[in-house]
Amino acid sequence: MKLTKPLILITSISLLSACSNKNNDVANVPAAQNEIQNTLASYIPLQCYTKTQGVDKVHNPCFSCHTTGTIPNYLDDSEFQLLYDFRDSTRKNPWTNAFKDRSQAVADISNNEILEYIRQSNYFDETNAIKLANLLSSEPPANWDINDNRQWDGYIPDTYFNFDSEGFDQTPSGTDTGWRAFGYYPFLGTFWPTNGNISDVLIRLAPEFRQDTSGKESRAVYKLNLAVVESMIRQKNIPIDPTDEALFQVDLNKNGQVDTATEVVFDWAPLDNRYMSYVGKAKELFEENKLEMAAGLYPTGTEFLHTVRYVDFNETNEVSLSARVKELRYAKKYGWNNYTQLKNVVLAEAKETVAFPDALRTIKGDAEFGVSNNQGWAYQGFIEDQNGELRPQSYEESLTCVGCHSGVGTTTDSSFSFPRRLGNDAHQQGWFHWTQKTIHGISEPKWKDDTYDYTKYLIENHSANEFRTNAEVEAKFFDSSGNLKQEVVNQLHEDISVLLTPSFDRAMELNKAYKVIVDEQSYIYGRDPHVKPLDNVWDVLPEGEETGITEAVITQPLQ
Repeated sequence: MKLTKPLILITSISLLSACSNKNNDVANVPAAQNEIQNTLASYIPLQCYTKTQGVDKVHNPCFSCHTTGTIPNYLDDSEFQLLYDFRDSTRKNPWTNAFKDRSQAVADISNNEILEYIRQSNYFDETNAIKLANLLSSEPPANWDINDNRQWDGYIPDTYFNFDSEGFDQTPSGTDTGWRAFGYYPFLGTFWPTNGNISDVLIRLAPEFRQDTSGKESRAVYKLNLAVVESMIRQKNIPIDPTDEALFQVDLNKNGQVDTATEVVFDWAPLDNRYMSYVGKAKELFEENKLEMAAGLYPTGTEFLHTVRYVDFNETNEVSLSARVKELRYAKKYGWNNYTQLKNVVLAEAKETVAFPDALRTIKGDAEFGVSNNQGWAYQGFIEDQNGELRPQSYEESLTCVGCHSGVGTTTDSSFSFPRRLGNDAHQQGWFHWTQKTIHGISEPKWKDDTYDYTKYLIENHSANEFRTNAEVEAKFFDSSGNLKQEVVNQLHEDISVLLTPSFDRAMELNKAYKVIVDEQSYIYGRDPHVKPLDNVWDVLPEGEETGITEAVITQPLQ
């Protein structure tokens, strides 16, 4: 469905109940108890204020998010590439950090100082225990206890970042935590290391997906269920190790026989009486109608953990994750919404945008629970305090999650990274953490029609980030006439680090710029690291301003 106004800007006062079913245990999330200090519209990211019309060309970074969704993402927001359509109350850019000159503050930090800082862990203590777990498992600090019940009601960090050869995280005693890391193609623009952030993502399915029919933990069952979930999310066949289907009583390869399967075949068409199945305990519960399953949707209880780090370099001069965590982001699918409910969310928001053209979006949540995206997911996070230790994000700080994880056409059940997971031909069959393998040597992703993903971004945007401040990439990839250098593009096809890796000096500069934001604790005014004021961003968006983009780019799922 095409909309004539940006979905990320419209009201959704009643949508939490509209898209949630009776099994939704957080449908009545309490309203925010945190005071809004800057703007209620902090779900609108700074990137949306980008000036797309340059001196001699039009730049289109917008297509990476705003495109035609793949069902059950019923949103087609590709028109947002063509127009700015802000509320009067949101034309003034609230992200004032974008216009600060941090040159002196950055210059006052030496390379040795920033390296020493980012190489100190704020996640583990000196005994390798998880600091936040120790703080939150007992009575939390009073200013963190939003509902004054003397306990932490949100996520308590429980991953040890101790990964084995299959990407499974393990406790110091050697037991699985349920978290599994995966390699993925970093999403376009902001989260490329060359722009100052480096990240990882872990997935965990609910306990029943990790158990055999007797209720015993089983890696074999868990690995197959992860493959089934990936097949459903990506709506494609997923390779697996040779598997005796008789052990699980599931026809994984959909050939009508119980034999040896080497892939989970995607074949889901309920109207034609064609179904797929989980294995183990989840299979039993699914057959008893106690678990849901649908193409393009994660099962209820799915969790994601995502850290945002400073950019460091290892002993071989490859970009690597810093020991220090900028942000620890957590998401959990707490409620199931079927296709009709998800479609109604889009229809309801389109209707409300007409009925309440000046209203902002109302998002339920608080610092403990996180914030709801009105599609069954809750997002919660921890961020550095002034001393560099991790603290819960405020409600206002958490609102930034919702702008990207709802209301854009590019997501799959509100997620970005898992549909971009590396395949079986990658290191450890794509199941690894970025501490086990760097981005070096990974070939460029392609869309289903063979379009190169990163190259397309360079062609459309003529830079490596939305703000067009990455002079390094521009000098490396573009000639004096603004044309791509084919020989460098050919290198990119073979190795994404050619594009994604910053120089040491650039990485340190951006690390310092973010450290200044930490010192200020000014996240509510923007957390994108930069040194000079951003020229290609609107301070106040003029009424009637056009993007200059005349034809929307419609993205495709990756191969």
